[in-house]
Amino acid sequence: MSKTKHLFNDNSAKGFSEHLENKCVVKFYIVATPIGNMGDITLRAIETLKEVDLILCEDTRDTKRILDKYNISKPTMSYHAQSKLAKTDKIFELLEQGKNLALVSDAGTPTISDPGAMLVSKMKEKFGDEVQVIPIPGATALIAALCASGLPTHEFTFLGFLPHKKGRETLFKEISEAKRTMVFYESPHRILKTLESLIKFCPDKKVCIAREITKIYEEFKTGSAEELLAYLTKNPVKQKGEFVVLVS
Repeated sequence: MSKTKHLFNDNSAKGFSEHLENKCVVKFYIVATPIGNMGDITLRAIETLKEVDLILCEDTRDTKRILDKYNISKPTMSYHAQSKLAKTDKIFELLEQGKNLALVSDAGTPTISDPGAMLVSKMKEKFGDEVQVIPIPGATALIAALCASGLPTHEFTFLGFLPHKKGRETLFKEISEAKRTMVFYESPHRILKTLESLIKFCPDKKVCIAREITKIYEEFKTGSAEELLAYLTKNPVKQKGEFVVLVS
């Protein structure tokens, strides 16, 4: 918190009104960062992170590795799924002071299956056009998985992370009836159970599991859910890493 203390003062509302009078719109950047390979960051993302007043991070330790690699020295503040309302109020106070902020996640594009989506929604509700939300595109696991899967990509539905219990069976039924490619994220702890559910609901559909995308052990494996379950069961080491699952 000490890193951000100097950004707060009692004249936040005054500063915000002065920015509006000068037609200098406050900017909030949504900056994509690498999903694995540290080279997968755009020049524009690096420039943006160097120029903003503060960087909001899902985990400041993870973000520090990126900042150090690209010699970016900016104050950071955590913002994640467990952040309380007081943290949102502090972010809004910074914007009222006329500070330009950037939001990053641990990996990939913020707000995609990410708590940043709620922050941006509340921000637009409070400030409207007084704060300009600017996306800085880059890596995202679902697009990387789609383009290398070999499955149809002209139409797809992204389901994010599937619920652990309530509504899970309903989603598998929806996947079984879908006419387009269905994409979702899954953890290594539930991938086997997920494949078992796909065997039950989608025995004839083609499935691709993508893991460790852009990393040294990157892998795309395609087949029936039954074939993939047998593959992962036979090779427990392949159950590690975050998964993108595609069904068509």
